[in-house]
Amino acid sequence: MRIAEYVSFDAVGLAELVAKGEVTPAELEGAARGAAQVVDPYINAVVETWPVDDEPCPGSAPLAGVPFLIKDLGVTMAGRKTELGSRLAAGHVAAADSSLMVRLRRAGLVTFGRTSTPEMAYSITTEPALYGPTRNPWDLRRSAGGSSGGAGAAVAAGVVPVAHATDAAGSIRIPAAYNGLFGLKPTRGRVSMGPDTDEVFNGLAVHGSVSRTVRDSAVLLDQIRGPEAGDPYFAQEPNLPYAQEVTRPPGSLRIGVLAQAWGGRRTTAPVADALSRTVRLLESLGHQVEEANVELGVGWEEFVLAGARLMAANLAASLDDLAAAFDRPLDASTLEPVTLAGYHYGQRVSGAQFVAAFSVRNRVSRALARSFDAYDLLLTPTLPELPVPLGTHDEGAETLDGFGWIDRLNDRSPFTMPFNMAGTPAMSVPMTHDDRTGIPIGMQFGAGYGLEGRLFRLAGQLEEASPWLGRTPAVWAGDLAG
Repeated sequence: MRIAEYVSFDAVGLAELVAKGEVTPAELEGAARGAAQVVDPYINAVVETWPVDDEPCPGSAPLAGVPFLIKDLGVTMAGRKTELGSRLAAGHVAAADSSLMVRLRRAGLVTFGRTSTPEMAYSITTEPALYGPTRNPWDLRRSAGGSSGGAGAAVAAGVVPVAHATDAAGSIRIPAAYNGLFGLKPTRGRVSMGPDTDEVFNGLAVHGSVSRTVRDSAVLLDQIRGPEAGDPYFAQEPNLPYAQEVTRPPGSLRIGVLAQAWGGRRTTAPVADALSRTVRLLESLGHQVEEANVELGVGWEEFVLAGARLMAANLAASLDDLAAAFDRPLDASTLEPVTLAGYHYGQRVSGAQFVAAFSVRNRVSRALARSFDAYDLLLTPTLPELPVPLGTHDEGAETLDGFGWIDRLNDRSPFTMPFNMAGTPAMSVPMTHDDRTGIPIGMQFGAGYGLEGRLFRLAGQLEEASPWLGRTPAVWAGDLAG
Protein backbone atom coordinates (compact mmCIF):
# COMPACT_ATOMS: atom_id res chain seq x y z
CA MET A 1 0.00 0.00 0.00
CA ARG A 2 1.34 3.43 -0.95
CA ILE A 3 1.83 5.90 1.89
CA ALA A 4 -0.54 8.43 0.28
CA GLU A 5 -3.30 5.82 0.26
CA TYR A 6 -2.51 4.65 3.80
CA VAL A 7 -2.82 8.12 5.32
CA SER A 8 -6.21 8.67 3.66
CA PHE A 9 -7.85 6.05 5.92
CA ASP A 10 -8.63 6.12 9.61
CA ALA A 11 -8.11 3.07 11.83
CA VAL A 12 -11.62 1.68 11.32
CA GLY A 13 -11.25 2.10 7.58
CA LEU A 14 -7.91 0.27 7.56
CA ALA A 15 -9.37 -2.58 9.64
CA GLU A 16 -12.21 -2.89 7.14
CA LEU A 17 -9.70 -3.27 4.31
CA VAL A 18 -7.96 -6.04 6.26
CA ALA A 19 -11.26 -7.79 6.97
CA LYS A 20 -12.13 -7.74 3.25
CA GLY A 21 -8.73 -9.13 2.32
CA GLU A 22 -7.89 -6.03 0.28
CA VAL A 23 -4.70 -5.41 2.23
CA THR A 24 -2.63 -7.38 4.73
CA PRO A 25 -1.48 -6.26 8.17
CA ALA A 26 2.10 -6.54 6.92
CA GLU A 27 1.35 -4.10 4.10
CA LEU A 28 -0.18 -1.62 6.55
CA GLU A 29 2.79 -1.97 8.87
CA GLY A 30 5.12 -1.30 5.96
CA ALA A 31 3.20 1.84 5.04
CA ALA A 32 3.28 3.06 8.65
CA ARG A 33 7.03 2.50 8.89
CA GLY A 34 7.46 4.27 5.58
CA ALA A 35 5.46 7.25 6.81
CA ALA A 36 7.58 7.35 9.96
CA GLN A 37 10.77 7.34 7.92
CA VAL A 38 9.50 10.30 5.90
CA VAL A 39 8.14 12.55 8.63
CA ASP A 40 9.85 11.62 11.89
CA PRO A 41 13.17 13.29 11.00
CA TYR A 42 11.16 16.52 11.03
CA ILE A 43 8.89 15.98 14.05
CA ASN A 44 10.91 13.61 16.30
CA ALA A 45 7.81 11.91 17.70
CA VAL A 46 8.72 8.21 17.52
CA VAL A 47 11.57 7.31 19.85
CA GLU A 48 11.80 3.64 18.89
CA THR A 49 10.34 1.07 16.53
CA TRP A 50 10.70 -2.69 16.80
CA PRO A 51 9.96 -5.88 14.88
CA VAL A 52 6.36 -7.00 15.25
CA ASP A 53 5.53 -10.38 16.79
CA ASP A 54 4.82 -13.10 14.27
CA GLU A 55 1.55 -13.99 16.00
CA PRO A 56 -1.40 -13.32 13.68
CA CYS A 57 -3.79 -10.70 14.99
CA PRO A 58 -7.33 -11.94 15.73
CA GLY A 59 -9.27 -11.75 12.46
CA SER A 60 -12.49 -10.85 14.26
CA ALA A 61 -10.92 -8.05 16.29
CA PRO A 62 -12.37 -4.61 15.42
CA LEU A 63 -8.95 -3.04 14.78
CA ALA A 64 -7.18 -6.10 13.38
CA GLY A 65 -4.02 -5.23 11.53
CA VAL A 66 -4.03 -1.49 12.28
CA PRO A 67 -0.56 -0.03 13.02
CA PHE A 68 -0.31 1.48 16.50
CA LEU A 69 2.11 3.30 18.79
CA ILE A 70 2.18 3.36 22.58
CA LYS A 71 3.37 6.21 24.75
CA ASP A 72 6.73 5.82 26.50
CA LEU A 73 4.91 5.89 29.83
CA GLY A 74 1.89 4.38 31.55
CA VAL A 75 1.74 1.15 29.53
CA THR A 76 4.21 -1.72 29.41
CA MET A 77 4.82 -4.22 26.62
CA ALA A 78 6.74 -7.35 27.52
CA GLY A 79 10.30 -7.26 26.24
CA ARG A 80 10.14 -3.63 25.11
CA LYS A 81 11.66 -0.50 26.59
CA THR A 82 9.66 1.83 28.82
CA GLU A 83 11.91 4.76 29.71
CA LEU A 84 9.40 7.40 30.90
CA GLY A 85 11.21 10.02 28.83
CA SER A 86 13.94 10.07 31.46
CA ARG A 87 17.64 9.33 31.78
CA LEU A 88 16.78 7.82 35.15
CA ALA A 89 14.92 4.95 33.44
CA ALA A 90 17.02 4.79 30.26
CA GLY A 91 17.34 1.26 28.94
CA HIS A 92 14.60 -0.19 31.13
CA VAL A 93 12.84 -3.16 29.52
CA ALA A 94 9.38 -4.19 30.72
CA ALA A 95 9.02 -7.75 32.01
CA ALA A 96 5.32 -8.13 31.25
CA ASP A 97 2.32 -6.62 29.51
CA SER A 98 0.21 -4.24 31.56
CA SER A 99 -3.57 -4.74 31.60
CA LEU A 100 -3.98 -2.07 28.94
CA MET A 101 -1.42 -3.72 26.66
CA VAL A 102 -3.31 -7.00 26.89
CA ARG A 103 -6.46 -5.23 25.72
CA LEU A 104 -4.65 -3.43 22.91
CA ARG A 105 -3.42 -6.78 21.64
CA ARG A 106 -6.92 -8.24 21.83
CA ALA A 107 -8.23 -5.30 19.79
CA GLY A 108 -5.96 -6.48 16.97
CA LEU A 109 -3.65 -3.48 16.95
CA VAL A 110 -0.14 -3.96 15.59
CA THR A 111 2.09 -2.06 18.03
CA PHE A 112 5.43 -1.39 16.39
CA GLY A 113 6.90 1.41 18.49
CA ARG A 114 6.64 4.04 21.19
CA THR A 115 6.18 7.79 21.17
CA SER A 116 7.99 10.54 23.02
CA THR A 117 6.87 12.04 26.31
CA PRO A 118 8.36 14.73 28.56
CA GLU A 119 10.28 13.34 31.50
CA MET A 120 7.84 11.53 33.80
CA ALA A 121 4.99 13.21 31.86
CA TYR A 122 5.72 16.25 34.04
CA SER A 123 5.08 18.94 31.43
CA ILE A 124 2.56 20.09 28.85
CA THR A 125 5.20 20.23 26.12
CA THR A 126 7.28 17.29 24.90
CA GLU A 127 10.91 18.37 25.01
CA PRO A 128 12.77 15.72 27.03
CA ALA A 129 16.53 15.84 27.44
CA LEU A 130 16.64 12.10 26.70
CA TYR A 131 15.37 12.30 23.11
CA GLY A 132 15.03 15.98 22.28
CA PRO A 133 11.97 18.07 21.40
CA THR A 134 8.97 16.79 19.48
CA ARG A 135 7.85 19.31 16.84
CA ASN A 136 4.37 20.28 15.75
CA PRO A 137 3.60 18.98 12.22
CA TRP A 138 1.68 22.18 11.44
CA ASP A 139 4.64 24.42 12.30
CA LEU A 140 7.95 22.80 13.17
CA ARG A 141 8.94 25.78 15.31
CA ARG A 142 6.07 25.12 17.71
CA SER A 143 5.38 22.65 20.50
CA ALA A 144 3.34 19.52 19.85
CA GLY A 145 1.98 19.74 23.39
CA GLY A 146 2.33 17.22 26.19
CA SER A 147 2.57 15.02 27.83
CA SER A 148 1.31 12.87 24.94
CA GLY A 149 3.04 15.13 22.43
CA GLY A 150 4.76 12.31 20.59
CA ALA A 151 1.43 10.57 20.09
CA GLY A 152 -0.22 13.77 18.90
CA ALA A 153 2.51 14.63 16.42
CA ALA A 154 2.73 11.07 15.06
CA VAL A 155 -1.02 10.85 14.42
CA ALA A 156 -1.25 14.33 12.92
CA ALA A 157 1.72 13.58 10.65
CA GLY A 158 0.15 10.37 9.34
CA VAL A 159 2.38 7.74 10.97
CA VAL A 160 -0.60 6.02 12.59
CA PRO A 161 -4.31 6.91 12.57
CA VAL A 162 -4.69 6.59 16.34
CA ALA A 163 -2.21 6.30 19.21
CA HIS A 164 -2.17 5.61 22.93
CA ALA A 165 -2.12 8.65 25.23
CA THR A 166 -2.53 9.44 28.92
CA ASP A 167 -4.00 12.46 30.68
CA ALA A 168 -3.34 13.69 34.25
CA ALA A 169 -3.77 17.42 33.67
CA GLY A 170 -4.69 17.71 30.00
CA SER A 171 -2.14 15.42 28.38
CA ILE A 172 -4.62 13.98 25.85
CA ARG A 173 -6.54 17.17 25.15
CA ILE A 174 -3.55 19.52 24.87
CA PRO A 175 -1.76 17.53 22.12
CA ALA A 176 -5.11 17.01 20.41
CA ALA A 177 -5.70 20.77 20.34
CA TYR A 178 -2.14 21.59 19.28
CA ASN A 179 -2.12 19.02 16.47
CA GLY A 180 -5.65 19.31 15.10
CA LEU A 181 -6.86 15.96 16.45
CA PHE A 182 -9.74 14.52 18.44
CA GLY A 183 -8.88 13.51 21.99
CA LEU A 184 -11.18 12.36 24.78
CA LYS A 185 -10.13 12.00 28.42
CA PRO A 186 -12.31 9.23 29.85
CA THR A 187 -13.99 9.15 33.25
CA ARG A 188 -11.86 8.19 36.22
CA GLY A 189 -12.04 4.41 36.52
CA ARG A 190 -13.09 3.83 32.91
CA VAL A 191 -9.79 2.15 31.93
CA SER A 192 -7.70 0.06 34.30
CA MET A 193 -4.26 1.33 35.29
CA GLY A 194 -3.21 -2.13 36.54
CA PRO A 195 -1.80 -4.39 37.51
CA ASP A 196 1.33 -2.70 38.82
CA THR A 197 -0.52 0.45 39.93
CA ASP A 198 -4.03 0.98 41.21
CA GLU A 199 -4.16 4.69 40.37
CA VAL A 200 -1.76 7.32 39.00
CA PHE A 201 -1.46 10.75 40.61
CA ASN A 202 -4.27 9.72 42.97
CA GLY A 203 -6.86 9.30 40.24
CA LEU A 204 -5.92 12.38 38.22
CA ALA A 205 -4.48 10.28 35.37
CA VAL A 206 -6.36 8.14 32.86
CA HIS A 207 -5.60 6.18 29.69
CA GLY A 208 -7.03 7.14 26.31
CA SER A 209 -5.97 8.04 22.79
CA VAL A 210 -5.63 10.75 20.17
CA SER A 211 -7.05 10.17 16.68
CA ARG A 212 -7.94 11.84 13.42
CA THR A 213 -11.59 10.71 13.56
CA VAL A 214 -14.13 10.47 16.35
CA ARG A 215 -15.07 6.89 15.56
CA ASP A 216 -11.48 5.69 16.00
CA SER A 217 -11.39 7.01 19.56
CA ALA A 218 -14.82 5.53 20.25
CA VAL A 219 -13.96 2.07 18.91
CA LEU A 220 -10.66 2.00 20.77
CA LEU A 221 -12.25 3.07 24.06
CA ASP A 222 -14.81 0.28 23.65
CA GLN A 223 -11.92 -2.16 23.46
CA ILE A 224 -9.94 -0.94 26.47
CA ARG A 225 -12.66 0.13 28.92
CA GLY A 226 -13.73 -1.83 31.97
CA PRO A 227 -12.16 -2.61 35.36
CA GLU A 228 -9.69 -5.25 36.41
CA ALA A 229 -9.82 -7.10 39.72
CA GLY A 230 -8.43 -4.87 42.45
CA ASP A 231 -9.03 -1.53 40.72
CA PRO A 232 -9.89 1.26 43.21
CA TYR A 233 -12.41 2.97 40.91
CA PHE A 234 -15.22 1.68 38.75
CA ALA A 235 -17.13 3.71 36.19
CA GLN A 236 -20.51 2.24 35.33
CA GLU A 237 -20.55 0.55 31.94
CA PRO A 238 -22.30 2.53 29.17
CA ASN A 239 -25.72 1.53 27.90
CA LEU A 240 -24.45 1.35 24.32
CA PRO A 241 -21.01 0.84 22.78
CA TYR A 242 -19.35 4.18 22.15
CA ALA A 243 -18.95 3.24 18.48
CA GLN A 244 -22.74 3.34 18.20
CA GLU A 245 -23.03 6.60 20.11
CA VAL A 246 -20.97 8.44 17.47
CA THR A 247 -23.76 8.01 14.91
CA ARG A 248 -26.67 8.84 17.23
CA PRO A 249 -28.18 12.35 17.27
CA PRO A 250 -27.25 14.20 20.47
CA GLY A 251 -30.59 16.00 20.70
CA SER A 252 -30.81 19.63 21.76
CA LEU A 253 -28.20 20.10 24.47
CA ARG A 254 -27.90 22.80 27.11
CA ILE A 255 -24.30 23.98 26.86
CA GLY A 256 -22.66 26.38 29.29
CA VAL A 257 -19.73 28.39 27.96
CA LEU A 258 -16.65 29.55 29.88
CA ALA A 259 -14.68 31.93 27.67
CA GLN A 260 -12.21 32.93 30.39
CA ALA A 261 -10.43 30.51 32.67
CA TRP A 262 -10.92 30.18 36.43
CA GLY A 263 -7.41 31.39 37.23
CA GLY A 264 -7.73 34.70 35.41
CA ARG A 265 -5.63 33.74 32.41
CA ARG A 266 -7.03 35.71 29.46
CA THR A 267 -8.05 33.86 26.31
CA THR A 268 -6.17 35.25 23.31
CA ALA A 269 -7.97 36.80 20.36
CA PRO A 270 -7.56 33.91 17.86
CA VAL A 271 -8.91 31.41 20.39
CA ALA A 272 -11.75 33.70 21.47
CA ASP A 273 -12.75 34.07 17.82
CA ALA A 274 -12.68 30.28 17.40
CA LEU A 275 -14.89 29.92 20.46
CA SER A 276 -17.41 32.38 19.00
CA ARG A 277 -17.49 30.44 15.75
CA THR A 278 -18.05 27.22 17.67
CA VAL A 279 -20.96 28.75 19.58
CA ARG A 280 -22.59 29.87 16.34
CA LEU A 281 -22.23 26.38 14.87
CA LEU A 282 -23.72 24.79 17.98
CA GLU A 283 -26.68 27.15 17.86
CA SER A 284 -27.24 26.39 14.17
CA LEU A 285 -27.41 22.70 15.13
CA GLY A 286 -30.20 23.39 17.61
CA HIS A 287 -28.28 23.50 20.87
CA GLN A 288 -28.99 26.02 23.64
CA VAL A 289 -25.74 27.82 24.39
CA GLU A 290 -25.23 30.45 27.07
CA GLU A 291 -22.47 31.98 29.12
CA ALA A 292 -22.03 30.05 32.35
CA ASN A 293 -20.70 30.92 35.77
CA VAL A 294 -19.18 27.65 36.95
CA GLU A 295 -17.62 27.58 40.41
CA LEU A 296 -14.64 25.37 41.23
CA GLY A 297 -15.64 25.05 44.87
CA VAL A 298 -12.28 26.45 45.97
CA GLY A 299 -10.15 29.47 45.12
CA TRP A 300 -7.71 29.12 42.22
CA GLU A 301 -4.63 29.37 44.45
CA GLU A 302 -5.95 26.60 46.69
CA PHE A 303 -6.77 24.50 43.63
CA VAL A 304 -3.26 24.85 42.20
CA LEU A 305 -1.63 24.17 45.57
CA ALA A 306 -3.62 20.96 46.07
CA GLY A 307 -2.76 19.74 42.59
CA ALA A 308 0.91 20.54 43.11
CA ARG A 309 0.99 18.60 46.36
CA LEU A 310 -0.74 15.56 44.89
CA MET A 311 1.42 15.47 41.78
CA ALA A 312 4.75 16.23 43.46
CA ALA A 313 4.27 13.77 46.32
CA ASN A 314 3.43 11.04 43.81
CA LEU A 315 6.40 12.05 41.69
CA ALA A 316 8.76 11.85 44.66
CA ALA A 317 7.59 8.35 45.58
CA SER A 318 7.90 7.14 41.98
CA LEU A 319 11.38 8.55 41.60
CA ASP A 320 12.54 6.94 44.83
CA ASP A 321 11.29 3.58 43.54
CA LEU A 322 12.98 4.02 40.17
CA ALA A 323 16.28 5.10 41.72
CA ALA A 324 16.28 2.02 43.93
CA ALA A 325 15.31 -0.30 41.08
CA PHE A 326 17.99 1.00 38.69
CA ASP A 327 20.63 1.87 41.31
CA ARG A 328 20.95 5.41 39.99
CA PRO A 329 21.18 8.72 41.85
CA LEU A 330 18.46 11.34 41.89
CA ASP A 331 20.40 14.37 40.75
CA ALA A 332 21.16 16.49 37.70
CA SER A 333 22.83 13.53 35.99
CA THR A 334 19.53 11.64 35.78
CA LEU A 335 16.79 14.26 36.08
CA GLU A 336 15.91 17.53 34.40
CA PRO A 337 15.74 20.67 36.58
CA VAL A 338 11.92 20.87 36.81
CA THR A 339 11.63 17.17 37.65
CA LEU A 340 14.30 17.45 40.31
CA ALA A 341 12.57 20.53 41.74
CA GLY A 342 9.29 18.62 41.80
CA TYR A 343 11.01 15.75 43.60
CA HIS A 344 12.36 17.99 46.35
CA TYR A 345 9.00 19.75 46.70
CA GLY A 346 7.20 16.41 46.91
CA GLN A 347 9.53 15.24 49.66
CA ARG A 348 8.42 18.20 51.76
CA VAL A 349 4.67 17.54 51.41
CA SER A 350 3.44 16.35 54.81
CA GLY A 351 0.89 13.65 55.38
CA ALA A 352 -1.60 16.23 56.62
CA GLN A 353 -1.07 18.40 53.54
CA PHE A 354 -1.51 15.38 51.30
CA VAL A 355 -4.82 14.45 52.94
CA ALA A 356 -5.98 18.07 52.77
CA ALA A 357 -5.41 17.98 49.00
CA PHE A 358 -8.00 15.20 48.79
CA SER A 359 -10.48 17.50 50.49
CA VAL A 360 -9.88 20.02 47.73
CA ARG A 361 -10.33 17.30 45.12
CA ASN A 362 -13.67 16.44 46.70
CA ARG A 363 -14.89 20.04 46.74
CA VAL A 364 -13.93 20.52 43.09
CA SER A 365 -15.66 17.28 42.14
CA ARG A 366 -18.87 18.29 43.95
CA ALA A 367 -18.86 21.80 42.48
CA LEU A 368 -18.40 20.63 38.89
CA ALA A 369 -21.03 17.94 39.42
CA ARG A 370 -23.53 20.63 40.43
CA SER A 371 -22.82 22.54 37.22
CA PHE A 372 -24.11 19.56 35.27
CA ASP A 373 -27.47 19.96 36.98
CA ALA A 374 -27.86 23.15 34.96
CA TYR A 375 -26.04 22.12 31.78
CA ASP A 376 -25.66 18.94 29.75
CA LEU A 377 -22.15 19.97 28.74
CA LEU A 378 -19.60 22.68 29.44
CA LEU A 379 -17.66 24.33 26.61
CA THR A 380 -14.29 26.03 26.99
CA PRO A 381 -11.28 26.57 24.77
CA THR A 382 -8.95 23.64 25.28
CA LEU A 383 -6.13 26.15 25.67
CA PRO A 384 -6.19 29.95 25.90
CA GLU A 385 -3.53 30.41 23.20
CA LEU A 386 -2.15 28.89 20.01
CA PRO A 387 0.64 26.30 20.21
CA VAL A 388 3.64 28.05 21.69
CA PRO A 389 7.16 28.10 20.22
CA LEU A 390 9.45 25.32 21.43
CA GLY A 391 11.28 26.34 24.58
CA THR A 392 8.52 28.65 25.82
CA HIS A 393 7.53 26.55 28.82
CA ASP A 394 11.12 26.04 29.92
CA GLU A 395 12.16 29.70 29.85
CA GLY A 396 13.60 30.40 33.30
CA ALA A 397 12.31 27.05 34.57
CA GLU A 398 15.61 26.32 36.30
CA THR A 399 14.75 29.07 38.80
CA LEU A 400 11.34 27.60 39.71
CA ASP A 401 10.67 25.39 42.70
CA GLY A 402 8.28 22.45 42.47
CA PHE A 403 5.21 24.54 43.18
CA GLY A 404 6.28 27.26 40.76
CA TRP A 405 6.48 24.75 37.90
CA ILE A 406 2.97 23.38 38.50
CA ASP A 407 1.67 26.94 38.85
CA ARG A 408 3.19 27.76 35.45
CA LEU A 409 1.58 24.71 33.82
CA ASN A 410 -1.83 25.59 35.24
CA ASP A 411 -1.45 29.17 34.03
CA ARG A 412 -0.67 27.96 30.51
CA SER A 413 -3.42 25.32 30.55
CA PRO A 414 -6.08 26.57 32.97
CA PHE A 415 -9.11 24.87 31.39
CA THR A 416 -8.04 21.20 31.47
CA MET A 417 -6.91 20.29 35.00
CA PRO A 418 -10.27 20.81 36.79
CA PHE A 419 -11.79 17.89 34.85
CA ASN A 420 -8.92 15.66 35.99
CA MET A 421 -9.49 16.75 39.57
CA ALA A 422 -13.20 15.95 39.27
CA GLY A 423 -12.61 12.73 37.35
CA THR A 424 -15.18 13.65 34.70
CA PRO A 425 -14.79 13.06 30.95
CA ALA A 426 -13.74 15.87 28.64
CA MET A 427 -12.79 16.03 24.97
CA SER A 428 -10.89 18.37 22.68
CA VAL A 429 -12.44 18.76 19.23
CA PRO A 430 -10.48 20.39 16.35
CA MET A 431 -13.28 22.82 15.55
CA THR A 432 -11.43 25.38 13.47
CA HIS A 433 -8.07 27.04 12.78
CA ASP A 434 -6.35 30.39 13.05
CA ASP A 435 -6.95 32.33 9.84
CA ARG A 436 -3.50 33.94 9.91
CA THR A 437 -1.29 30.92 10.60
CA GLY A 438 -3.51 27.98 9.66
CA ILE A 439 -2.77 26.43 13.07
CA PRO A 440 -5.66 24.26 14.38
CA ILE A 441 -7.61 25.36 17.44
CA GLY A 442 -9.29 22.87 19.76
CA MET A 443 -12.44 23.37 21.80
CA GLN A 444 -13.02 21.45 25.03
CA PHE A 445 -16.35 19.94 26.02
CA GLY A 446 -16.83 18.47 29.49
CA ALA A 447 -19.60 16.15 30.69
CA GLY A 448 -20.79 14.67 33.96
CA TYR A 449 -19.27 11.55 35.46
CA GLY A 450 -19.60 8.52 33.20
CA LEU A 451 -21.18 10.41 30.30
CA GLU A 452 -18.65 9.78 27.53
CA GLY A 453 -21.57 8.67 25.35
CA ARG A 454 -23.00 12.18 25.38
CA LEU A 455 -19.63 13.59 24.32
CA PHE A 456 -19.28 11.07 21.50
CA ARG A 457 -22.77 11.89 20.19
CA LEU A 458 -21.96 15.59 20.00
CA ALA A 459 -18.50 14.95 18.57
CA GLY A 460 -19.99 12.84 15.79
CA GLN A 461 -22.43 15.60 14.95
CA LEU A 462 -19.70 18.25 14.93
CA GLU A 463 -17.42 16.12 12.78
CA GLU A 464 -20.20 15.78 10.21
CA ALA A 465 -21.20 19.45 10.35
CA SER A 466 -17.66 20.85 10.23
CA PRO A 467 -15.31 18.12 8.93
CA TRP A 468 -11.66 18.42 9.86
CA LEU A 469 -10.25 15.24 8.30
CA GLY A 470 -9.34 17.02 5.07
CA ARG A 471 -7.08 19.50 6.85
CA THR A 472 -3.50 18.28 6.65
CA PRO A 473 -0.35 19.79 8.18
CA ALA A 474 2.57 21.13 6.20
CA VAL A 475 4.72 18.12 7.00
CA TRP A 476 2.42 15.95 4.83
CA ALA A 477 3.82 17.62 1.73
CA GLY A 478 6.14 15.76 -0.62
CA ASP A 479 6.59 12.01 -0.30
CA LEU A 480 3.86 11.49 2.30
CA ALA A 481 1.12 13.06 0.19
CA GLY A 482 2.54 12.08 -3.18
